[in-house]
Amino acid sequence: MDTGISPSIAMDDTALARLLQQAAAHAIRYRSNVADGLQRPSRNFTEMLATFEAPLPETGAEGEAIIDRLVEDAEPGLHAMTGPRFFGWVIGASHPVGVAADWLASAWGQNAANHVAAPAAAAVEAVAADWLLDILDLPRSASVGLVTGATIANFVGLAAARHEVLRRVGWDVEAEGLFGAPPITVLIGDDAHTTVFSALQFLGLGHGRVTRIKTDALGRMLLPDFRAAIDKVDGPAIVVMQAGQINTGAFDPFAEIIPLAHAKGAWVHVDGAFGLWARAEPGLKAQTAGIELADSWATDGHKWLQTPYECGYAIVRHADAHRRAMTIAASYLPATQEGERDPSHYVPELSRRARGFATYAILRHLGRAGVAAMVARHCRVARLIAARVATEPGIAVLHEVTLNQMLLRFGGEGAPADDLTRRTIARLQADGVCFAGGAAWRDMQVMRLSVISWYTTEAEAEIAADAIVAAWRAVQKG
Repeated sequence: MDTGISPSIAMDDTALARLLQQAAAHAIRYRSNVADGLQRPSRNFTEMLATFEAPLPETGAEGEAIIDRLVEDAEPGLHAMTGPRFFGWVIGASHPVGVAADWLASAWGQNAANHVAAPAAAAVEAVAADWLLDILDLPRSASVGLVTGATIANFVGLAAARHEVLRRVGWDVEAEGLFGAPPITVLIGDDAHTTVFSALQFLGLGHGRVTRIKTDALGRMLLPDFRAAIDKVDGPAIVVMQAGQINTGAFDPFAEIIPLAHAKGAWVHVDGAFGLWARAEPGLKAQTAGIELADSWATDGHKWLQTPYECGYAIVRHADAHRRAMTIAASYLPATQEGERDPSHYVPELSRRARGFATYAILRHLGRAGVAAMVARHCRVARLIAARVATEPGIAVLHEVTLNQMLLRFGGEGAPADDLTRRTIARLQADGVCFAGGAAWRDMQVMRLSVISWYTTEAEAEIAADAIVAAWRAVQKG
């Protein structure tokens, strides 16, 4: 019945409780059953667009009816990203403890811009930042900005780099911009992630004018090629390295390259979107040797830490450079006193979500041992899948699996194998037992798997491996 009153204004405490409980019940049902259904959407984008398209409503509707309809319409278009057999991209499964904390963050509605507007949000973020530096074993004096993800974490780290390398030659880029500034040489590996090139583009450094360093079969920068390139540098320079190549999981040779870069006065930034978390597991940490020598690091919470989305971390050794590149100042904003920390001094936002609650909750729940055990399990599961499928004739694992990433190839070499690989991926996705995607690697079509869901166990590895083998056998039968 049209009361003439906005439904939100008319909502009493009972209606509020009923609405939020209804949404929670839907969420709990979905998460409880996600492993049992297809590990892919049952409807594609075109079908989902047709489902949602409608004229803008002229009048409002009751919240409970809207939530029920939203669930009914949306669920056929949801990927099983929170399930145990989703290997399509490097996406964590949003651990329930982080989800619960994130629900509270939404309900509390705190704008985490500064310590006066949101004391609890600012304080918990400060503690979470210290814990991150501890578990990742990075310089404890480094500053940490909680951003939306690794893309913006790379942006922030490279913004601090741009500030500092130009400051050293007497240029204030924040005040003067890049017009007339000394040119910055950027050295980056050929197989760096696309989001790093995007960050360079956003910062006016260009994604096409960089010096690209040749890489080996696993995507690691080649030391002789880097040495030859850095020897030619004269002036401000930034070196971008990688912890965890997106296809192979490989690490650049930090211990050898970083001293060479620093000897030339270059700033070294590390894209460690997921690979930086190898430092949390003692058995894997050696792969990251020397990474602590860098000047900035970017990583994600929604990947290996299993937080919900909007949890990325920009970590900068030189806190002053970090703040100068990011601080937003205005007369109406409170001043920061000794011992206080404004979240907005370390991110390119003022109004922002209180991201620290989910990070704090996950780290407190898992602890150092829990994070290490999870990272180790995912790498173990990846090796189990690789070992199982490698016994099947016609399936090749293209590299030693040393982290959580792997590449598979079906049917041998050349164009016929490209076609067989594409068809096997399509069959696997259609079957829906597990989900993996494709990629181009070294001029070959490959199946690419990322094992990084909190729920993935050794038992799930067996199911996934059997599904891959079954898809390959079905393709061969035609």
